[in-house]
Amino acid sequence: MLTLLRFPVAHNRLHFLLLLVCGFFARQAAATHIVGGELDLQYQTGSTYRITLNLYFDALNGNPGALDQDLTVSIFEKATNRRLQNVVLLLSTNTFVAYTNPACTQLSLSTRSLVYSRVVELPANIYNSAGGYYAAVERCCRNNGINNIVLPGNAGQTFYLEFPAVVRNGQPFVNSTPRIFPPLSDYACRGDLFYYNFSGQDADKDSLVYELVTPFNGSSNPAEPKPAVAAPAPYSLVNWNAGLGTQNQIPGNPTLSIGRFTGRLEVQPTQIGLFVFGIKCSEYRKGEKIGEVRRDFQLKVLNCPSNTPPEMVVLLPNNPRAYQPGRDTLRLQPNADRCVRLRFTDPNPNSRLSLSLNPVNFAGPIPTFTSITQGTVRTPGSPDTLVSQLCFPACLDSKGKVFFVDVIVADDGCALPKRDTVRVAFTSVPVPNGAPRITTTASPLPLRASPGDLVTFDIAVTDPENDPITLTLAGRGFQATAVGAQLTQGLSGNQVQGRFSWRVPCPTSTQRLFEFELNATGSPCAERQKTTVVIPVQVEYNNRPPTLTSNLPAALNAEPIVIRRGLGGIFEARLEGLDADLDQLTLTAAGNNFDLAAAGMSFVPTNGPGRATGLFRWEPNCDQVALATPLEVTFQLREATCSPVGQQRTVRFEVVSADTLTFLPPNIFTPNADGTNDYFELRDLPPNFCNAEFADIRIYNRWGKQVYASTNRDFRWDGGAMPAGVYYYLIEYTDKRRYKGNVTIAR
Repeated sequence: MLTLLRFPVAHNRLHFLLLLVCGFFARQAAATHIVGGELDLQYQTGSTYRITLNLYFDALNGNPGALDQDLTVSIFEKATNRRLQNVVLLLSTNTFVAYTNPACTQLSLSTRSLVYSRVVELPANIYNSAGGYYAAVERCCRNNGINNIVLPGNAGQTFYLEFPAVVRNGQPFVNSTPRIFPPLSDYACRGDLFYYNFSGQDADKDSLVYELVTPFNGSSNPAEPKPAVAAPAPYSLVNWNAGLGTQNQIPGNPTLSIGRFTGRLEVQPTQIGLFVFGIKCSEYRKGEKIGEVRRDFQLKVLNCPSNTPPEMVVLLPNNPRAYQPGRDTLRLQPNADRCVRLRFTDPNPNSRLSLSLNPVNFAGPIPTFTSITQGTVRTPGSPDTLVSQLCFPACLDSKGKVFFVDVIVADDGCALPKRDTVRVAFTSVPVPNGAPRITTTASPLPLRASPGDLVTFDIAVTDPENDPITLTLAGRGFQATAVGAQLTQGLSGNQVQGRFSWRVPCPTSTQRLFEFELNATGSPCAERQKTTVVIPVQVEYNNRPPTLTSNLPAALNAEPIVIRRGLGGIFEARLEGLDADLDQLTLTAAGNNFDLAAAGMSFVPTNGPGRATGLFRWEPNCDQVALATPLEVTFQLREATCSPVGQQRTVRFEVVSADTLTFLPPNIFTPNADGTNDYFELRDLPPNFCNAEFADIRIYNRWGKQVYASTNRDFRWDGGAMPAGVYYYLIEYTDKRRYKGNVTIAR
């Protein structure tokens, strides 16, 4: 019997077995029970690995007292057999192995899958031997009913695997052992071919090679069925019965074999009984063997009820004659009948038949059953013969070669279905297929447009054979969606109809010609047929900058224009913008960090395509002086186009005092009462201006002593009793302006 692990946990069954274990004496742990199993080592992360033992337990004949709650795995260095660590593996799951075909269940077969597992550390500073490592678990004993080895009830099993160093050339060398699966619990029938896919997978995608090996016995025995730790290699082998060996493990014609690269097991047993066998799966990376896993299993051979294979007949197209394998070759031509009729039956009563295909030497489109693929014969209400039809695709092209396809009928017999296969040879010339056709309303070409224009045209796609069509849009040297082009489409009968639309954007480069590709693709028989139509769109765009004129004075160099005005007047300026391309123009005026209205300013624009005008007015007042900031106004002309070229003027406005005379105070007076120049007075003082008003005057002698002061703008100083000489004055205004000078008293 062949078995393999399945993982779901049957907690109720496990609990029941554990209770049974507690009721048995320790000596019963040596009872025969082992069906087979293997070790498994899988990389986790860093230096962490999970090591697992899958042990298969005879649920009918095995003694429950031999069901262990833990087993110990020992890890050794291959080059020296030095023991590195012992790891106790705990029982994690206990499940039954199911039959491949439950209808073929035999009460004499029942196997449990026991899984023992633990996370282990394999640090790089320890596991770095170039020769690699091996792990082993020893346990006794095998099933006493095994028929191909000597004293099977006394034979133990050594579960064994090899793995490489975890570091090479100073770099991590990550590897997981191959996992051999899927599970198998079926039996074989004497005289019938037994086959099964026994291949595995490798997480590292290493190459796997399979071969038969003699199972390990090891050092466990009925006296010591469960050694505390495994002994180091070498391990003794089981002893084959006379006439049997590694390459002849099960009596058969042919005997047991396994595909070196496929992992397919085959045997046609000639004796009934229970037979143990061993396989080794080696893994190779870049041509170098880096590890191996050994697995022992058992195959039970039974006398099965006679099962006559089903029969298949293939009838030629438009011909009642049956197809003769090896003599006939179907010649499939365009527009001819490409179907063959199938008649299949089974002489056994209540036989359920199913059809399948196996392409032998070709890939691609395969024939299909256009009628039934399964049914029951020779049961009340059912026919004795079933009829179906197999049709070859119209597009299948054998390119002059002879293709082979196996037409298979299988029954539902045990242990494995019986089959009848008709290998059909054929050549196939596909039905001619035309490429899709594209028509558009885009005319004349190239289409011409300017930025902002909406370009649209309609598209129609047809296919001569009404094959499914895919219509796509692409740009040559650019992505159509990136520039905003859209393609909407839908089906109308056997046509694809679409509409192209593109709002021409402002150019972001010097590219002016945009070539859009319409691709219609049909896929008959998975061979793409493509038709391409190119629609060029010429974008016409050459922007001329607008001009801005005004009655403002011209600026010198890069300095702003300066306009000076006194209080009480009104200043007006007219501006005009013109654009030869008739783009929309906009004139604006903005104060730099101040509000125009707060400074007595206003701007009224009249904007439009190709021309914009504006009237600026300024009425100087004291509020502007109070702003205490440069009154700079920027006039800007903007155009609505792709690459606008702006025009602007910056004008500085200054409020000045109305007094334009030079302040020249007298510097001598003669207080001699002759009625001429008797006083020191300043009739031409700078006038009061907004918040700048006369504050006071103070007069000092040569030693800095104040001799006169007045807050009266119309003061008159007669010199008092001061002697003749030079005196100094200081005049201050409320805006902190100061005027200094000297005056001489002449007596």
